Amino acid sequence: MSLLPRAQTLEALSQRYGQRYKWLVLLVIGLGTVAGVLCTSSFNVAVPAMTRHFGLGQAQVQWAMTGFMAAMTVAMLPTSWLLDRFGFRRVFLLSLATLAVASVAGFFAPTFPLVVCARVVQGAAAGVLQPMGILALMRLFSPETQGRASGILTLSIASTPAIAPALGGVLLDAFGWETIFLLGLPFCLVAAVAALYLLPLPRPAVAKRFDWFGVSWLTLATILLIEGVSSLQHSGLASAWTWGQFGFATLALLLFVRHARRHAAPIINLQLFGRRTFTMGTIVSFAYGFGLYASTYLIPVFLQNALAYSASAAGMALVPSGIALVLTLPVAGRMADRYSPKWITLAGLLLFGASFLIFAVLGGGIEHKEMIASTVIGRIGLGLILPALGIATMRNLAAHQLGQSSVVISYARQIGGVMGIAIIAVFIQWRELVYGQEAPGLYTAYAQGFLLLTGILLLASVAAALMKNEPAKAMSER
Repeated sequence: MSLLPRAQTLEALSQRYGQRYKWLVLLVIGLGTVAGVLCTSSFNVAVPAMTRHFGLGQAQVQWAMTGFMAAMTVAMLPTSWLLDRFGFRRVFLLSLATLAVASVAGFFAPTFPLVVCARVVQGAAAGVLQPMGILALMRLFSPETQGRASGILTLSIASTPAIAPALGGVLLDAFGWETIFLLGLPFCLVAAVAALYLLPLPRPAVAKRFDWFGVSWLTLATILLIEGVSSLQHSGLASAWTWGQFGFATLALLLFVRHARRHAAPIINLQLFGRRTFTMGTIVSFAYGFGLYASTYLIPVFLQNALAYSASAAGMALVPSGIALVLTLPVAGRMADRYSPKWITLAGLLLFGASFLIFAVLGGGIEHKEMIASTVIGRIGLGLILPALGIATMRNLAAHQLGQSSVVISYARQIGGVMGIAIIAVFIQWRELVYGQEAPGLYTAYAQGFLLLTGILLLASVAAALMKNEPAKAMSER
């Protein structure tokens, strides 16, 4: 007699649980995604302790973070093929198991190279999990309820980065830096047990060959791009090494495009970009990832370096904006069911950009209440974007296109985030060299950094405005 529950068909599970079944599935996938997000956002607090423990410099320890980001981004690419070939249930459970094993291995790793290896495997598992939430949402929910479902899904994911560093810090102080690896483990275990009971048997597998050449070219382009962005910080923009990375990344991307046009079933079908709404939505995903990750870095640094806040005071000053984000997400999800997700996305982008403009205009003269108001406005804008963007981009795509499209959107957001952190850090360093590291020149340097983010979000708003405002179709009509 098997100790594991027997997998059931989708029809049997839907009949057993009724209308609540799709919400239970969304909860399971949300828990799994949170486990991956915790691994992403909690590790930074362990960097100082690791440098002391292993006797390494900051640049060497960065390999654990860069390796994670590169693996996470690259692992998104084959997710669609894996789902077609092995089914949602198997891929989800295997990703959770991989994440859990890597977390335990990282906890017991005796040397830094093994820590990096554990982080790379963690990143790969988290990367496969990332696109699965929006894919399940688009497949399970009707257009009339996708917004509400998206609001609930993004609520758990968006609130995780706000609590992960604080929770990680408590664990680190009490038990050591190794416990950071275990932060997502309880979510892995709960999600895996729930998935065994609630995720259905896979549909008949789609027999198509894996696009090794396409994945290889995209992987090479991604790694070179991430290394090029990282080298902006340690080698500078004028470095031949930096330009070489960007040049070879561009070449690898062009070779992928050439390959995808000739291949019968490429890992990413370029026909997706024949739809203007999808192309513009991908651009918006990149830009909002850029703005989100860059602002998460820039605002605390500005408060501490320019306004002389302590680390704890800077963290407390951002709490109201986190609360605003959590409160906005469910409301924005319901709005996306009643109104055009395109216009909700556009409104969110404008609010997000306006918050950076306030920082740029007021600069070092910004008062505490103005800073609170600005960050709250920005997080309200972000709360509008998160549930609506995926729906606006993927709505009315054919069912067989949903897997690849969810991968592209997640990939664009992740690449935007990686580039956002590195570029804004290098930009501020450059402007400090121009204006000096003392007031008022320091204020000017940061003001221009916020203006850069405003410009990025303004360009994203143009892309959002160019998306078509199509009425939603039922899945059966696609």
